[in-house]
Amino acid sequence: MAAVIPVEAIWLATEPLDMRAGADKALARVIAVFGAAQPHHAYCFANQRATRMKVLVHDGIGVWLAARRLNRGSFVWASSASETALALQTDQWQALVLGLPWRHVGSAIAVL
Repeated sequence: MAAVIPVEAIWLATEPLDMRAGADKALARVIAVFGAAQPHHAYCFANQRATRMKVLVHDGIGVWLAARRLNRGSFVWASSASETALALQTDQWQALVLGLPWRHVGSAIAVL
C-alpha cells in the first residue's frame, strides 16, 4: 500500500513562476517568498496565464515537485500587489485544483 505524504499547510504564491523551473529553482523561489521550506507544507505557484500550476511539497526529508495543467480555462489565482503569499484551507485547495473560484470557500488568510 502506498503511503501519502502528510500536508499540514498549503501556501499560495501570488507571483507567477516560470513553468520550466525544476525542483531547485522552485525551492529557491519558496525560500525567497516564504523564508524556508517547512516540512509537511505545500507551496503552490502558477504561470503568468494561470493555466499551469506547480506544487512543491517538503516531506521532512526532501522535496517533491508536481505539475498540473488545465486543458481549458485557467486556475482562479490570487494576484495582489500587497500580498506575496496566502494560506489556503483544504477545501479551498480542492476548489483551486479544479479551477473553481476558491475564494468563495472558507477564507484565505494573507500572511506575507
